[in-house]
Amino acid sequence: MLNVHLVPHSHDDVGWLKTVDQYYYGSRSNIQKAGVQYILDSVVQELLKDSKRRFIQVESAFMQKWYNEQTPKVKRQVKMLVDEGRLEFIGGSWSMNDEAAVHYQSVVDQFTWGLRFLDDTFGECARPRIGWQIDPFGHSREQASLFAQMGYDGMFFARLDYQDKNHRMATQTPEMVWRTSSSLANNDLFTSVLYNHYSAPPGFCFDVLCNDDPMIDDNSSTDNNVKDRIDTFITWLEKMAESYRSKNLILTMGDDFNYMNAVMNFKNMDKLIKYTNARQAEGSLVNAFYSTPSCYLKAVHDANIEWPTKSDDFFPYESDYHSFWTGYFTSRPTQKRYERDGNHLLQVCKQLTALAPSREEHMEPHLTVLREAMGVMQHHDAITGTEKQHVSDDYTRMMHRALGACEVNTQAALNQIVDPQFRRLRAHPLDREPAAAPTYKFAFESCHLLNVSKCELTESKDSFTVTLYNPLAHAGHQYVRVPITGTRYVVRDYRNVEVPSQLVPIPDPVQSISYRFSNATAELVFLANELPPLGFKSYFVTRALDSVDDFVHQPAPVPPTPEEPGSVAATVNQWQQEEVTIGNKNLEISFDSSGFLSSITIDGVTNRLRQSFVYYEGALGNNEEYRNRSSGAYIFRPNGTEKSVTETVQLTVVKGPTVQEVHQVFNDWISQVVRVYADENHIEFEWMVGPIPVDDGIGKEIVSRFYTATQSNGVFWTDSNGREMMKRVRNHRDTWNLNLLEKVSGNYYPVTARIALEDPNLRLAVLNDRAQGGSSLEDGSLELMVHRRLLHDDAFGVGEALDEKEFGKGMVARGKHWVIFGPRTATSPTLEARERFLQNQVLLPNWLFFSDVSDFNYEDWQKQYTNIYSALSLSLPLNVHLLTFEPWHDNSILVRFEHLLEADEDPLYSKPVRFNVQDVFRQFSIEQVRETTLAANQLKEDSTRMKFKPDPSYIVYGSDTGRSSRVDTSRSAPRPRSVADTGRNIADDGFEIVLNPMQIRTFIFQLEYRP
Repeated sequence: MLNVHLVPHSHDDVGWLKTVDQYYYGSRSNIQKAGVQYILDSVVQELLKDSKRRFIQVESAFMQKWYNEQTPKVKRQVKMLVDEGRLEFIGGSWSMNDEAAVHYQSVVDQFTWGLRFLDDTFGECARPRIGWQIDPFGHSREQASLFAQMGYDGMFFARLDYQDKNHRMATQTPEMVWRTSSSLANNDLFTSVLYNHYSAPPGFCFDVLCNDDPMIDDNSSTDNNVKDRIDTFITWLEKMAESYRSKNLILTMGDDFNYMNAVMNFKNMDKLIKYTNARQAEGSLVNAFYSTPSCYLKAVHDANIEWPTKSDDFFPYESDYHSFWTGYFTSRPTQKRYERDGNHLLQVCKQLTALAPSREEHMEPHLTVLREAMGVMQHHDAITGTEKQHVSDDYTRMMHRALGACEVNTQAALNQIVDPQFRRLRAHPLDREPAAAPTYKFAFESCHLLNVSKCELTESKDSFTVTLYNPLAHAGHQYVRVPITGTRYVVRDYRNVEVPSQLVPIPDPVQSISYRFSNATAELVFLANELPPLGFKSYFVTRALDSVDDFVHQPAPVPPTPEEPGSVAATVNQWQQEEVTIGNKNLEISFDSSGFLSSITIDGVTNRLRQSFVYYEGALGNNEEYRNRSSGAYIFRPNGTEKSVTETVQLTVVKGPTVQEVHQVFNDWISQVVRVYADENHIEFEWMVGPIPVDDGIGKEIVSRFYTATQSNGVFWTDSNGREMMKRVRNHRDTWNLNLLEKVSGNYYPVTARIALEDPNLRLAVLNDRAQGGSSLEDGSLELMVHRRLLHDDAFGVGEALDEKEFGKGMVARGKHWVIFGPRTATSPTLEARERFLQNQVLLPNWLFFSDVSDFNYEDWQKQYTNIYSALSLSLPLNVHLLTFEPWHDNSILVRFEHLLEADEDPLYSKPVRFNVQDVFRQFSIEQVRETTLAANQLKEDSTRMKFKPDPSYIVYGSDTGRSSRVDTSRSAPRPRSVADTGRNIADDGFEIVLNPMQIRTFIFQLEYRP
């Protein structure tokens, strides 16, 4: 029989054309008819009428909101439906996340939170086993890897390059075994591409939003259409079956916001199933029934057939010859950065909430607000920047509220640790006894506008503290930059040691931002060293009276006279005709007489390294045919090749003992600071772009481009959601013979954290502070798109041009790139290892908290309060990342450890690493340690996954996308079990943990309760 699995579903966006609440409640029908509350109301009642019916629910954000509004009776009914498998949760994360612009840490967090809701509310019968990524615009290998590590059996999606899809459907390869990691063993994932997008078969959408005819089976009616409908249906199924290997077909019966009147859907599907199966009496071999993706996958698994394999990814996504969905990699760059800030504070907030000596009642709800806001931000129309403007504004409002809520937690936790009056004698940090009417001494404020050098507290107070909270499990350092208005400051640490500092002028273009309401004209820069792991260190800063200037305490630089060639600052007038060089003992970079970065010198060897800005003009068309597609929120389609921004760059040079930097002005809307800190071995680029001018009627897409002499032979590398690196080959796809008409956008890939190129001698890597699109369009060059402003919609649904404005002007975006460049001669750490470590540091730098201490003198502050603290007894190994440390259920903490490197990236740091939990967390009274799957919703020892057989005769798609030495061709074979493989209580092994390359292990630390 041809078994046809009808899967009733509704795809419910957590914001897109309407806000989250507007979609839930069904308001603003003039924009879109969609109300999720009605969908769930209606579906539950229809499921209760017939035990054969099924429905899948995907987004936990909507499910939680709806479920909390229900009566006890309805809750019992829903629990029954879940227990019986009639209502099945698929995916289960807070939202259906994007796969290009998201960072893996945020993906793990939002799955963890969504799955925790399901587990706490419905129990193990609600545990999803299927990834359901039906709408994201391209698919990453890391997303599939995370599903495998969560214990999922497979994943389904709809969108892939149309050329790839046509090839797969013609060759019976739309279903495959995806080799999701070049480092992790036993991490394959069965993957299925849906046949008809995620919609019902043509003509068989029975929803109130559709116009297809219902099933009319009244024999007395002249409109009876059963025979014609079933003939059409079976013919369509037989055609579909030609593309798939098993005798099972999955039919998605639903679409966007379907089932608001579920009686229409189920009544007609009942008839469709009835009359299709009635044809079996006439010899038909088609058997239709209600099903779910997990039931379908079980049937496919039991067929015991062999499957093609794949080990690259599904980027970029092209829906027609002229429509590459690569613009959203960069769209709304300030929103993308705000989301990254949200992840940063979420990790800090989770850690400090867990570490607070006394857990106050407000802490868990406040933490939950940020967890859920960040879950919404991962949605494939949120972090992507592909929503309407009023929805983007609502995301920003939601994030602002959530950040403020969690800052209440951080202030409380820090005050409890700092102030002796809040210390408890109890040994564990999860004591829930609230402090009695706490009165906090310190504000511990965050300054969220430091990216435009603004902080009201540091600008207005004569004495303030800077507290650096280090969310990493390694001791570290950071160069602190604080906006100030004075001309001389003294910085002291907790030992009364004066810390060298330097005043650096704020670049003129930053000071000239029209809505930057700040009096600061300079930044105080100092090195905060020996920062404790998972802890903090405070510095006491005092404004001092003017005195004789020196290189330690210097006033804001002023243009030098010609008689002062060694002055701290030099302007373009002095250096116009000669080379400018800045650097430190590790590297020097030079700028040519036109003001462009031109070369880098390391160990006495000079190599070409040029950087400039260029822009593409966005194609403008009527979208009525493919060749008239416009560049828009989704689509990147340049109208020709790049255009130069300028031929000459104005420079200002600042040199001091802490930092040396060059301020570049390219034109009146693009500027940049290029800086080298003392003792660092990388270069920092802080770019500012906007408002992008569009008075000429042309939208523009701005790119920062780097040039080297590297012979890269068309190959470059991009990260997959911040984890493993993917090999990219210009104008090439491993899966099919590419017919590429859009040579620029068709070579763009998502860059979440890093892009790199190399040859046998040199390597260049550029790290970024938010998701961006990037490429190497010619050998030796790398580019990252930093901002885009367009004047026409691309006709893929959002209905608005990507023309962001603030204060009535075009949006200004400011951000950072970090460049590591050098010879490939290092043994350990290799350049790749250095990139990994820097990538972790810039993702989660120390969070800066500021406190007004005008009423304190230094001596009292030093003696009465705790100004340095670490929750760890020792640092973790450098290649181990404490990915998660957060309060979980009562008396427990959720902890994740991650090996940062891939196999073979470094001869030392890529090796398996072993450490002892008790040695690291000595201040915690750990009673038990249990290992779980990645998303913490199942004990590791209880998790089993379906295994699918690869076809040995079939070419391994993408086998050369990873470093060939890393590809594990025997990953399905059993291997000896070690501590790293077991799911048992690791206390039996003396609290020893072993991590293999790229491995993430998740644990619940149960703490002793002391009354």
